Amino acid sequence: MGDAQVVRLLVFRVGSLTCAAAAEVVREILPRLDTTRIPGAPPVVAGLVNVRGTLVTVVEGWKALGQPEPAARTEGGTTVLLQIGGGQKTIGFTVDEVVDMLAVAEETLEPRQALPGLDPKLVRAVGRRRDQLFVVLDTDALLGPVLTT
Repeated sequence: MGDAQVVRLLVFRVGSLTCAAAAEVVREILPRLDTTRIPGAPPVVAGLVNVRGTLVTVVEGWKALGQPEPAARTEGGTTVLLQIGGGQKTIGFTVDEVVDMLAVAEETLEPRQALPGLDPKLVRAVGRRRDQLFVVLDTDALLGPVLTT
């Protein structure tokens, strides 16, 4: 297997969509955190949280990915802290469930493609885990604009 590049991914679920983010941008995985709403913030922003003395903006995953609003918000869920902009900024991203941490050969990931209901600019690649497709997100393209608004 010598020359094969291995990519480590955190796989999570947002609504019915299974997604992944490169493990190197995942700073921390926390239980869903209660946020403080920011007046005038875009609707995709759930609010701010204090993580050990640092204020972190949290984005609602289902809104950022254009998924339908959950019928009923159940207790639980997870806030994944992601580093964007080359590690310059940390942002929280709410997900319904963290599914797995995978190490896959880079050549097994298919180049991004048009997926119904998902902006192709947000997709880096598409992979497969146990006969289930997942979308590898471009976290900078997804979350970067939130911090500039």
